[in-house]
Amino acid sequence: MKKLSKGFIIPSAAFTISAKTIKGYLEIEKKPEIGDLVYGQITRISQHNSLENAQGRIHNIHKGSYAVFVYGNRYAPDYYEGLIPKKHEAEVDLMARSGLVGKVIAKSTKIADPSRVQVLGYVCDKDGNLINTKKHSLIDPKNKEKKFPRAKLILVVGTAMNSGKSAAAASCCWALAAMGKNVRASKVTGTASLKDILHMNDAGATHYADFSFLGYPSTYMLGSEEMLQVFNYLDLKYANNKDNYWVVELADGINQRETAQLLKSEDVRKRIHKLIFCAADAFGAIGGLEVLKTSFKLKPDIISGVCSSSPLHIKELKAFTNTPVFNSMNVDATTLYKMLTVKKTN
Repeated sequence: MKKLSKGFIIPSAAFTISAKTIKGYLEIEKKPEIGDLVYGQITRISQHNSLENAQGRIHNIHKGSYAVFVYGNRYAPDYYEGLIPKKHEAEVDLMARSGLVGKVIAKSTKIADPSRVQVLGYVCDKDGNLINTKKHSLIDPKNKEKKFPRAKLILVVGTAMNSGKSAAAASCCWALAAMGKNVRASKVTGTASLKDILHMNDAGATHYADFSFLGYPSTYMLGSEEMLQVFNYLDLKYANNKDNYWVVELADGINQRETAQLLKSEDVRKRIHKLIFCAADAFGAIGGLEVLKTSFKLKPDIISGVCSSSPLHIKELKAFTNTPVFNSMNVDATTLYKMLTVKKTN
C-alpha cells in the first residue's frame, strides 16, 4: 500500500467517504466498477479545471494535481455521454467537476474535450480493502415499508438538462418555506453535484439529499429496480411526515432512461401531489406535454422553466394549453404557494 500525497481532494462524487477512511492506494489493474475510488494525477486540463469537494467548495486543479476520483457513468446531452471502461485503462476522462471519471463516448461539439487523469491506483482502507462508494451509504432505512399518508411530493421534471428544473425546484422550496411549511428536497437522478441540492437548501429546504448520499456517483445505467430503490430510500428518509412537503427533481429530460423508468413506476406515480414540467421554450413545452400524455399518461399541474421568464413564450403556450405557468426567475411566493397546495380536482 502506498500513501496519498498530503492535502488530496475528496470530490463530491465520493460524498459518503471520509478522509479518515482513506489510508492508501494499491497499484493494481482490475476491471473498474461503479463507485470504485482511484487515486490519480491530472495529465491534461481541458473542459474541467476544478473539482467540487464534499462540502461544496470548488478547488482549482492544474496539470500535475493529485486527487481521488470515482468511476461512474454520465449522461449529459450538453456535455458528455461517458461509461465506465470495460477494462483497466492507464488514463481516463474527467467527466464532471464532482470527480466522476470514465471514458467519454460522445460529447456536445459546443464544449472542449475532457480533462485527463492518470490512474495511479485503487484507493483502500487501513486493511487494504478497496473502497467503493456503494458500500458506504449514509441512508439505509430500518423500516423499508412506507406508511401513508406521507409528505406531499412536488415532482419537477423537464424536456432536457438546462431547461430550468433546478430553479423551479428551488422556487417551490422557497414558496413553501416562506409560508411556514416544512420542506425537504432531493435530486433522485443525474450526476453527482452538490450545487442543485444546496440551492434548494438555501431556498428553505431544511433537509436535503441526492443519490450520492446513498453511495452512487451517478445514476446513469442503473437497473430499474436499483433506481426505484434510490427513490424509495430517499422517500423513507425524508418524506415520512404527512404535514411536510418533499420537493424532488429528476435530471435531464423525460425521455432520459432513468427518469422515464421512474415516471412509469407506480411507486412514484402514486406519490405525486403536484407535477411541474419545465422547458426552455414554448414549443418544447408543447411537445413535452404530448409526450407526457402519450408515453406516461401524465398531465402536469404547472409549467415552468426557462420558457416561463418570457412573456412571448407564455403567450404561445396559452394558445395550446390552460396549464398554469409560474416564472421561476421572478417568483410570487403567495401565488406559487396556492398553486402547490391546492387539492387536485378529478
